Amino acid sequence: MTILLVALGAALGAPVRYLTDRAVQARHDSEFPWGTLTVNVAGSALLGFLVALPADGGVMSFAGTGLCGALSTYSTFGYETVRLVEDGARFYSVANVAASIAAGLGAAYCGMTVAAAVTG
Repeated sequence: MTILLVALGAALGAPVRYLTDRAVQARHDSEFPWGTLTVNVAGSALLGFLVALPADGGVMSFAGTGLCGALSTYSTFGYETVRLVEDGARFYSVANVAASIAAGLGAAYCGMTVAAAVTG
């Protein structure tokens, strides 16, 4: 049952990730990977929220592992950062790393704070 929940969450997260990434990136005329940053921050916020609830095993399998795992993407973050370096956009590559780490951790903290406020 757990693997089915993970698969269903991933089946939802992957297209949401792709569509969000493309929609955000289409609005920016920049080399900076705004779409990937957006989905990674959203995934961090949602996972922080779920962990702080605490959500039960089924919810964590579906939303935490499946949805958030497919929504956020470390591999694309790594690839885009290396691509920026190779293209000579060193400032953007450093900004991508700094923004991704700071915003991801901040979003996870905010998600946890919201969950704490909701559960009171």
